[in-house]
Amino acid sequence: PSSRASIMVRDILTASQKQPVPQRGYQCMSCCRIFPTLWSVKTHIQHSSQEGYSCRVYYRRLKALWEKERKVQEAAAPRV
Repeated sequence: PSSRASIMVRDILTASQKQPVPQRGYQCMSCCRIFPTLWSVKTHIQHSSQEGYSCRVYYRRLKALWEKERKVQEAAAPRV
């Protein structure tokens, strides 16, 4: 179920924070293409399979890994 979660703008921003882009815009962390707006990179991700890329799969798996990591951290956190 969580692997089918929608990719949100905050997911794109979180992924891109780790890789500074030398130009203006937002980089798709899967195919490394640079887009002028968040909307354009999100649209690219949603329709990437039509363009011959697997960016949507990449972001879904990345989001699933973040969820898994968050759950592990919550389980390991001391309960008050």
